[in-house]
Amino acid sequence: MDSNTKDIARMTGLFASFAFLQYTVLNLANHAGEGFLASMQRDRVYYGLQVSVILGFLIHAVIFRIFSKRQIAAVNRKRISYTVLGLFFACMAAMLMTGTDSIFYVAVSMAAVLCLGAVCGAVHLRMSLNTLRSLDTAKCMGIGNAAAILLQYLLQIKWGISPLLPVFMLGSLIFMAYTLSYMEQRTCVFEIERPEAPPPRRILTAIIITTAFAMFLCFYNEYIHHLQIQSDYGAYNVYNWPRLMLVPVYLLFAFIGNRRKGKFVPITALCILLISLMNVILAGNPGAYWLNMCLFYCSIAAFSSYYLLTFWQLAPGTANPAFWAPFGRMIDSGIVLFAGGMNISSFPAPVIIGADILGVAVVILMMALGGDFNLAEEKEAGPVVPAAAPVPLPKLSPEEGLLRMRERYQLSMRETEVLRELVLTEDKQTVISERLGIQVRTLQNHVTQLYRKTDTATRSGLTELYHENRNKG
Repeated sequence: MDSNTKDIARMTGLFASFAFLQYTVLNLANHAGEGFLASMQRDRVYYGLQVSVILGFLIHAVIFRIFSKRQIAAVNRKRISYTVLGLFFACMAAMLMTGTDSIFYVAVSMAAVLCLGAVCGAVHLRMSLNTLRSLDTAKCMGIGNAAAILLQYLLQIKWGISPLLPVFMLGSLIFMAYTLSYMEQRTCVFEIERPEAPPPRRILTAIIITTAFAMFLCFYNEYIHHLQIQSDYGAYNVYNWPRLMLVPVYLLFAFIGNRRKGKFVPITALCILLISLMNVILAGNPGAYWLNMCLFYCSIAAFSSYYLLTFWQLAPGTANPAFWAPFGRMIDSGIVLFAGGMNISSFPAPVIIGADILGVAVVILMMALGGDFNLAEEKEAGPVVPAAAPVPLPKLSPEEGLLRMRERYQLSMRETEVLRELVLTEDKQTVISERLGIQVRTLQNHVTQLYRKTDTATRSGLTELYHENRNKG
């Protein structure tokens, strides 16, 4: 098994562990105040949980921003991470051992979801950085989500609060802590080669499309949430067998997510959006509740797959990747709060139909502007070379050009070898490290030194400087 396959297996396990904890904790938290608070008060608790998730994301982004300036030693970063995970575990244990009909359970649920948001931010950042390494994170996300859903359904929904549930929760937390620590060493956050910043228009279209998807789910979310509370999670229970419809859709995106650089992801999400327009017709028919629930879960899997994979790809080129990597998830929670404030579930059907049609039109327009309908496979670009001058200048040979740069910038032998691989090949860092017989992190250290000594910031800038040094004279 090569190192890339092992990394995919580790990241799949990481995301499965995280997703299992996320689904389990949110299920427990959504029962906060049951048998203790009135329906309106429980609504407020539900929206408070969404605020806590967003705050957790923002806390992680702020801490990472401080880390990126190297103001905190690695040992202190680990202490902070393990402290958050420890608090998360303590809150989960308290939720499992305490009845839902107390203010203590409500407070612990808020704290657990806050920690969950911070942990979620760390996992999304790690997935984003591995996307930059060309790891198949779509496969990790899809298979990991599918495994987590099946496990949570059996341990928490099908069998109730099984004695195995706390065992799997603890095991997932330990595995997640170990894998996050291991992958930080394997893919150093601060030394990884940063790509060019994504165009602002690309980020804007992704935000608008994600917002439209989230708004589309708002009627579902509000309608089903109120039915749950009214029936005391009996006749209408969001955590039931239709939840398993998430599995095939996530596996679908695991299969298509990395094909042609993810070009099939937006189109597939749009197709599921069009099918899910049936929700307006089914919402007013209690007899069609379970069919409506199946469409609801298909939409959740499709839309979350879109924004996860999209923002994971965009985040590494931004100034604060820890903020942008989970940004789609933050939009999702933010729209839930907006929908609650607007009481969108009480809107008449014609208004919902009009909003859904408008949302579909916005999604199609934004995908067209973002080039998502262009499914042609792009050819790999060759090495960046200077534009041809009207009168070509005589050039040194490739080896002479490398020798000139070595002397001019006082490069070591190993740095010169790394420079040769960076400017004369298009290979990724994992391939280069294997060819040179060094670790990826060691290679990244040499790349950082090359950038520092040559006053460049990207591989393309280094290549351009190399070609300039090949000009005689």
